[in-house]
Amino acid sequence: MDELKLALALNAVAPGIGGVLIRGQKGTAKSTVVRGLAGLLPDVDVVAGCRFACDPATPDPNCPDGPHPDAPAVRRRARLVELPVGAAEDRVIGSLDLERALTAGVRAFEPGLLAAAHRGLLYVDEVNLLHDHLVDVLLDAAAMGRAYVEREGVSVSHAARFLLIGTMNPEEGELRPQLLDRFGLTVEVVAERDPAVRAEVVRRGLAHESDPPGFAATWARADAEFAARIVAARCRLTEVELPDAELMRIARVCAAFEVDGMRADLVTARAARAHAAWHGRQTVGPEDVAAAARLALPHRRRRDPFDDPGLDPEALARALADPPPEPDPGGGDGGGRPPEACDDGAQTAASPGAPIHEANGYAPARTDAPAPVFRPRLLTAPARTGGVPGRRSPGIGDSGRTTGARRAIDGIRPGALHLSATVRAAAPHQLARGREDGGPIRFRPHDLRVAVRLGRVGNLVLFCVDASGSMGARARMSAVKGAVLSLLFDAYQRRDKVGVVSFRGSGAEVVLPPTSSVEAGAARLRVLPTGGRTPAAAGLLKARQVLAAERLRDPQRAPLLVLLTDGRANSGADPLREVRTAARALARDGVTAVVIDCEAGPVRLGLAAVPAAELGAPVVRLEELAAPGLRGLVQTVRRNGYDSPGRTLRGVA
Repeated sequence: MDELKLALALNAVAPGIGGVLIRGQKGTAKSTVVRGLAGLLPDVDVVAGCRFACDPATPDPNCPDGPHPDAPAVRRRARLVELPVGAAEDRVIGSLDLERALTAGVRAFEPGLLAAAHRGLLYVDEVNLLHDHLVDVLLDAAAMGRAYVEREGVSVSHAARFLLIGTMNPEEGELRPQLLDRFGLTVEVVAERDPAVRAEVVRRGLAHESDPPGFAATWARADAEFAARIVAARCRLTEVELPDAELMRIARVCAAFEVDGMRADLVTARAARAHAAWHGRQTVGPEDVAAAARLALPHRRRRDPFDDPGLDPEALARALADPPPEPDPGGGDGGGRPPEACDDGAQTAASPGAPIHEANGYAPARTDAPAPVFRPRLLTAPARTGGVPGRRSPGIGDSGRTTGARRAIDGIRPGALHLSATVRAAAPHQLARGREDGGPIRFRPHDLRVAVRLGRVGNLVLFCVDASGSMGARARMSAVKGAVLSLLFDAYQRRDKVGVVSFRGSGAEVVLPPTSSVEAGAARLRVLPTGGRTPAAAGLLKARQVLAAERLRDPQRAPLLVLLTDGRANSGADPLREVRTAARALARDGVTAVVIDCEAGPVRLGLAAVPAAELGAPVVRLEELAAPGLRGLVQTVRRNGYDSPGRTLRGVA
């Protein structure tokens, strides 16, 4: 794990790099490495009694617990603060101290995890499962070094400089590219394949389990040397110079890989300086830029979830190479030859419209696109109470804009307190409760009111794909795969879980169990076999089984079934009757569905309408799925009565 240890060390030397995102499969010791780093960070001096860990040498002038004139100092270990996946926004950024507000009638701020992590390490395990708005809050604080809290009458700003480390398993879903870009460095961790190394890992694990103090003593000297190296590199960092030649090298490599914005250039420059300081150098060299680029660029060149992460080593080497010499202003190649005598390769290295970095030989790494991916219609399920925060269907829950207040119900988690509504509910009863002038407001449990918030929730989008012989024509199946890839991409953007069921031959199979990883869905779809008869009823029944199991596992996600078929059922004693029966069972389960009619040709039988009628679902033709005009579909859906509660699926802009 040399690359991972290097990335963590560089951030320990220069926290301004912006943290580390560790990507890896389960069981690759991501969390173990992070917790190991926490014990190697230098001790910090803090103002005694300050909840925001102010530095006695340079206390924060705007510290909510300040000012700190002549305050005593204490030395302690740098904190490791772990952010649980289910943490609410109040716990992360802090909130109004309700106890003091309701008993003493004063507005006081209760710090959150950002304050606790100041001058330490903030560790977010499974960061890809954290709500997007919380990830935004964390990354904003890490980038600015301050946290700003504006809520419930509280306006507070405090220092929040910490080393941010996030871990994730890509199989459980990706972060959006906008959030990926906010992490300074990224490292891909894979399990070691060398048997000797694997055996040594097990040997050390068993040694630690049998004698933790003895194991720690064995490695105490190495730990102390590593910690001392961090301190020395921090002291050396301010003296490290970044020559213009290496700055231009950084700019060339970032331009070559077509990264968006300027954050990549800044992060790479900071990481290169930290790398030089880590190795005891006072000037950044090409080897420092190369090491920084390997860590700072892989996650920034991903444009969508179907792009493979990582960098092409050969492309990186070309981008890092010294630039070719400037051409002779007089023409030719500088050797006296006229332009027409130059080598053909020099004249045709790039077409007139090619990007300049390609013309100069710095070609970015590219991946082959799987299938045409277009912007599909937004398919939504009806509004519901509760659900997992997402970006697809309307839902009433803990996130979104506040639309009102309701009374808290005993025995149920109250959610976000609506303070003004709570005070209004208690105000008429203060005389009867014996409140004295100037005394605290007297509340009763039935006074509590919680906020009603309308936001967006995620769905479980289950694709049921007809892969039979009638769909197997190459052009048509390619179009179907393109449509599903487009809908997968849409599901990725809207934070949905996705699953794929296909039916062909004599039955149906679960191609992809419900997951948050659209990468897995795209990979399975590319190799989807086709041919054979059309057991449409078996596909619908298999989809029903998957949805029933997922309803028990993740009841907060409303299911959304997307059936892609030409409707030509021809397997079974009475195929159409069996299809109707299976579709009717799904409708009784309350499953919202949409049918994508994949039938092609000048003569259409319209058989996809058979399951659609039983499902209470609209029918959308495959070629219309990406049509720019949505008004006609919405009008058709409403005119046909598909927007009745519990059965509708609407296409909206």
